[in-house]
Amino acid sequence: MFGGPRHSMGPRQMYKATCSDCGKECEVPFQPTDGRPVYCEECFSKHRKPRTSRGGY
Repeated sequence: MFGGPRHSMGPRQMYKATCSDCGKECEVPFQPTDGRPVYCEECFSKHRKPRTSRGGY
């Protein structure tokens, strides 16, 4: 089922990485790619663009 709960697919594979900002070891749910930054959870939240509310609906 599209958009269903992830837990039905079993545990997600995690990959070890080093945060591009703070240098801390972390785990991410995707295979890191050379040339693309990887952020730990704390640094990722700093880099993430805030969601804009789409009022008027």
